[in-house]
Amino acid sequence: MAEETAGRPQEPHSPENARERANRRWQEVLQETRVAQTGGQILFGFLLSLAFTARFRQLDGFDRGLYVVTVVFAVSSTAALIAPVSLHRCLSGLRLKEEVVTAAGRLMICGMVLLTLTVACTLMLILNVVLGSSLVAGITVGGVMLWFALSWYVVPYLLRRKALSRPQNGGER
Repeated sequence: MAEETAGRPQEPHSPENARERANRRWQEVLQETRVAQTGGQILFGFLLSLAFTARFRQLDGFDRGLYVVTVVFAVSSTAALIAPVSLHRCLSGLRLKEEVVTAAGRLMICGMVLLTLTVACTLMLILNVVLGSSLVAGITVGGVMLWFALSWYVVPYLLRRKALSRPQNGGER
């Protein structure tokens, strides 16, 4: 029995055409961007407020340097995570949706890597101040970053590899 989608009958599991696929992928990028941007912006806002606290003046040179690096990572991740919106706006109407989707996906990955580095540096800064030990803070951050690497990158990579090895998969990226 045919399903109804947007007022037109469709066969179950009918293949989508290139335009439908680009539109679906663009919607997925937008949803992913919303999630990543929100987390990044909250973290960035927290970082910006730190410099204006009384305790910030008591930080040593290492912690101040780490703070600067962290803020640079946060700004960079914000730029990469917002870039897909700018890309779309600047190229809208030029029939480049597939190219925009591909570029936006790459910017999202870059933004997520930068966000991971922002989280790592933020955690290092907080733990170093709270624990007073760079060694303990570094070991803890290393463990947390291992978890990030596994859950954000390794698991998706393994699942992608498995999916692409299936003969029936048309190799969609």
